[in-house]
Amino acid sequence: MTQKKCVAMLLAGGEGKRLAPLTQKLAKPAVPFGGQYRIIDFPLSNCVNSGIQTIGVLTQYKAESLHSHINDGRFWTGDKDTEISLLEADEFGGGLYTGTADAIYKNLEYIEEQNPEHVLILSGDHVYQMDYNAMLKFHEESGAEATISVKRVPWKDAHQFGIMNVDKSYKITDFVEKPENPESNLASMGIYMFRWSYLRRYLLADAVNAKSSHDFGKDVIPKMLADKTSVYAYPFQGYWRDVGTIESLWEAHMEVLDGEISLNAKHWPMYSSDKLKAEADAVTQVTEFDDTLIHPGSMVEGMVSRSVIFGGVHIGEGCEIHESIIMPNVKIGNDVTIYRAIIGEGSVIEDGAVVGRPNGEISVIAIEDYVPAGTSSESEIIPA
Repeated sequence: MTQKKCVAMLLAGGEGKRLAPLTQKLAKPAVPFGGQYRIIDFPLSNCVNSGIQTIGVLTQYKAESLHSHINDGRFWTGDKDTEISLLEADEFGGGLYTGTADAIYKNLEYIEEQNPEHVLILSGDHVYQMDYNAMLKFHEESGAEATISVKRVPWKDAHQFGIMNVDKSYKITDFVEKPENPESNLASMGIYMFRWSYLRRYLLADAVNAKSSHDFGKDVIPKMLADKTSVYAYPFQGYWRDVGTIESLWEAHMEVLDGEISLNAKHWPMYSSDKLKAEADAVTQVTEFDDTLIHPGSMVEGMVSRSVIFGGVHIGEGCEIHESIIMPNVKIGNDVTIYRAIIGEGSVIEDGAVVGRPNGEISVIAIEDYVPAGTSSESEIIPA
């Protein structure tokens, strides 16, 4: 069998509790982003643009939301020669995935069938554009058995990540998963490149370790470092954002508006579901605002500032919407005021409602929720 240079395994099974209520009906990587994408489109597009043709997508929580989205896409089997396999956890056969390393272990047979030299492990809930070939080149030239992509994060956020120190050659000298008192702000991006024969050995050992939580950051990588193997850090300089919380999801959209990441770069095209990108073509966009993204298929009759409006949205007369994210197919009546909010896909907000407050915390309306006429931001939201 011909050996493949590199295959990708995309971890997309997380429940996404910190993104609730947007994840009540969706897997976290299926949450809409940027006007015409879903979060998982970023690592998938990175794979396509990097020429990685074999991708396994590991799903578990609300798996059908991801399967539907990926099956709607056409670029994966078109002229890109890309093959995506949906690898759902088997509750009754192999069992549910109990950790990131366990998810890969339970798909050993799939990886063996691909016969790769290297395996790239990715997370399905990060927004970034990255050439994985550059990481692979670094990995091979350094002689690493394992390479972790890293980026410096604000010190206030460092406790949320795997944090490491490195020597001058970027060989990792120590690694701590989510330390209470970080001694560094060099953070793991959750992007790992492994020589497959090396990773396979550690996965087999981890699987029979009763004390392990079967997680890369907590168990497998610390074990690799304890064994004094060659584990390196690959420094990434571009935009990257973990959008695992409501606040970070909102902030990432504001950064799109600020131009910190471009979703229309010709040299790095973004791909998505045909269905999401072509939604509601019959509806005409009425108004444009310089500081707002309003996507085709939406009608805006009110005033919008510094916001992202997805396709299929209708915003009625007399509305004022500020610093907000309006997800696909939301219907907003007349004279509605929205400040600093994320409005979930398919929601209905009736006339005169007020959601959020200027300079307040980010407010969230769940997917397909109903906000009655005249409701204030402090009133109860009624599920549909």
